[in-house]
Amino acid sequence: MFVVASLPKIADPPGFAHQLHNYQLLPGSALNAFALVMPWLELLTGFALFVGLWRKTAAGIIAALLLVFTGALGMNLARRHPIDCSCFSTAATQRTDEERLTEMRFAILRDIGLLALCAQVLASARLPEGASSRRAVP
Repeated sequence: MFVVASLPKIADPPGFAHQLHNYQLLPGSALNAFALVMPWLELLTGFALFVGLWRKTAAGIIAALLLVFTGALGMNLARRHPIDCSCFSTAATQRTDEERLTEMRFAILRDIGLLALCAQVLASARLPEGASSRRAVP
């Protein structure tokens, strides 16, 4: 999912920078750097998790990104500041404020679910090779 979400942002850094600006959380001097780095981080960590490379590290970075995304959406939701989450597109959409606020709520729920999956990957990465989290029943 992170690989797919990163592609439109990589293809359109100015559009993604504009979407980041709409969150009203970053200083203007940081917008372009975030717009250039974050999609590549999403792509690399998503790919690493998908193919099983550095699984624990990739899941940890993705979990941190999800916490940031959830916090940014939550802050804007608390302020009743409707934004497009820019999760899978950098294009502005024609929606009412209420539709945007509803989409933000769903995005937060989705991110919480993805955080739970990251927690599962991190928990399973702690087990020794070949060990199971379940005890064998004699």
